[in-house]
Amino acid sequence: MSGYHPSNNFVGSSAANQVVEDTARVMDKAWETVQQKTFTKWVNTKLNAGNFSQISDLSKLSDGVPLIQLLEIIGDTTFGRYNKVARMRIQKVENVNKCLEFIRQRGVNLTNIGAEDIVDENLKLILGMIWTLILRFTIADISEEGLSAKEGLLLWCQRKTAPYHEVNVRDFTYSWADGLAFCALIHRHRPDLLDFDALDKSDRHANTQLAFDVAAEHLNIPKLLDVEDVCDISKPDERSIMTYVAQYFHAFSELGKVDTAGRRVAKFAEVMESVWSMENDYERRVKALMQAIDNKKSDWEASRFKGDYADAKRQSMEFVNYKTSLKRTWVAEKRDLDTLLGNIQTKLKTYELKPYHPPHGLTLQDLDHFWKELLASEEKRYRLINAKIRDIKEKLRQDFAKQANDFQAQVNAISNELTVLDGDLDLQLAHVRQLSTRLGPMGDTLERIQRLDDQCVEANIEENDYTIYSADDLSFDFGLLEQAMQKKSAFISNQIVSRNMTNLTPAQLEEFESTFRHFDTNQTNSLTSAEFNAALASLGIMYEDEDFAGVFSHCTQGGAEVSFEQFITFMVGVTEDRTSADQVRESFRIVAGDKPFVTELDLKQSMLPPAVVSYLQSTMPQHESANGYNYEAYLNSVFRN
Repeated sequence: MSGYHPSNNFVGSSAANQVVEDTARVMDKAWETVQQKTFTKWVNTKLNAGNFSQISDLSKLSDGVPLIQLLEIIGDTTFGRYNKVARMRIQKVENVNKCLEFIRQRGVNLTNIGAEDIVDENLKLILGMIWTLILRFTIADISEEGLSAKEGLLLWCQRKTAPYHEVNVRDFTYSWADGLAFCALIHRHRPDLLDFDALDKSDRHANTQLAFDVAAEHLNIPKLLDVEDVCDISKPDERSIMTYVAQYFHAFSELGKVDTAGRRVAKFAEVMESVWSMENDYERRVKALMQAIDNKKSDWEASRFKGDYADAKRQSMEFVNYKTSLKRTWVAEKRDLDTLLGNIQTKLKTYELKPYHPPHGLTLQDLDHFWKELLASEEKRYRLINAKIRDIKEKLRQDFAKQANDFQAQVNAISNELTVLDGDLDLQLAHVRQLSTRLGPMGDTLERIQRLDDQCVEANIEENDYTIYSADDLSFDFGLLEQAMQKKSAFISNQIVSRNMTNLTPAQLEEFESTFRHFDTNQTNSLTSAEFNAALASLGIMYEDEDFAGVFSHCTQGGAEVSFEQFITFMVGVTEDRTSADQVRESFRIVAGDKPFVTELDLKQSMLPPAVVSYLQSTMPQHESANGYNYEAYLNSVFRN
């Protein structure tokens, strides 16, 4: 609180310079009574705020002591030394002069008011002085659209009560007599304190009393007026109404300030909570990202290879998936954290708050260190997987090549042994059978080679410099070897059979053997029922169907197919009992219709089986003079002269 010195020069505002007119005017006695009550209450309100003794009426200001106390409170100053117990007139005048000088120093002109007037308890002049103080310290600072004091306060009231159709504020007298204007001001600013719509608009006393009570209890606005001072006189006192209404203006202005302050505090709290949340979010996410990086590095360190390509490839795919999914998520998270920290610092700077320093171990530099370790571990993991895959592929190439080369060597060796077979037929057959026993294990080896080849295909191995053989090559060569072995065994067996048939000429054996081989289409060294029937027909031996069934069953001894030995045995028996070559020649002439040649149509019309027709066409020479076959030349070539 600044000290008051009479010599200080105060520059008053335009409102303060307002000249108080008509301070000595003759007032209506009722107005005077109301003003004295109102102004006394106003003075006591101020004295009470400074913990000073209250006065019973305005005449108690005559010694200047309460007036000095009042001015110290409303002027926010101290008067220094003054006569605190003024019993003598001179002391009272001295005190009052200090007050009047203070008021003038504040830029307020007092017309026709001297210290003696106050000391002599001139009520009208005292009321004028108090009204001057009210104007200067309570109403003068009210401004609305450039208007001041009375006009500004009136405009404020009009604007605040405009939404209420029952209220029409035109002045500070009659407009307030029904109490609705007071209620409207309260409801406009604090609708929670009263229900304006529920008011009985005709009960002026109740409305006014309600407004005074609510204002005093909830808004800390003292009851400067009594209900009868507003409702029961012909024209309410303007100054008293203005003094009381000004309390509403200041109360709601303070309420606005409190609201503004509350909003500011709320905004500050929201900012602090937001920053706190952002900081906690940053720390939590940095910890989570660092932990995830540590876990991934530990997983890589603990990872082991099983040694096969499928496992290595699986780990490679997992690494690729990590690069395209999880790592990208981490990259985005790292950038988001960088942005988040920047946003935190920007927000703190915007509100002039202290910058945020992340805890030790959670700074962006710490995160960058973790990231560099991740990249190093990632590179190590990548190289390890690639090296393992290369090793596995190389081992697959070498394993396949060794197996393939060894297998082909076995195939070649057995083929060579078959080629050079010579000597006794029984020994040759035994040797072939001994070689055949080696084919079973070789088949198993070929399956292993095929599995190795499948693994090479899975590993995308397209070239192998360690071998020229593929699995298909080996399978093909092995199939040829099996066929060669089968044919060799059948040939030797047939030769042994032929050797034992002493009652057949070599030409007959050759004819029977070539016929057998021709109709042994699946090379099993045996003939099915149809093949056997066709072979016999090609040799000129034909049976009816019912007869052939018995012949076939007898020849095979109940078996399903005719072996070479059974075929030769059968042919020996047939040859010994069959007709002569002349009969065969006669049969051909009959089929040919006595022509020197036989046609395909002749053969088919003789009901020969298609296989026999085909065989004869392939063995008989063409007749030189006709479109047919020279059966005479053919028979001469197969029969002895």
